[in-house]
Amino acid sequence: MKEYSETAAVTNELGIHVRPATLIVKESTGFQSKITLCNENGYEADAKSIIAMMQLEAEKGTSVHVSACGEDAEEAVRAIIKLFVDKFDED
Repeated sequence: MKEYSETAAVTNELGIHVRPATLIVKESTGFQSKITLCNENGYEADAKSIIAMMQLEAEKGTSVHVSACGEDAEEAVRAIIKLFVDKFDED
């Protein structure tokens, strides 16, 4: 199985709250890979679970490690990283 990971900075003002969490879940469900986000405290969250995303506690200025395992792992991680780069279309 393929594995791929990258790290993203949270740059939108409000961090990962309901709206960005929903966007992550929506984007993630389009991929077969298992996608995990990990905050600076080591908390790992399933990117396909809204509850897990809300518990991520990723405020502006923190780093989040995005990893995926599966046939479309690289594409999945890049899609999630793009959400971070685009500041979840908030700023």
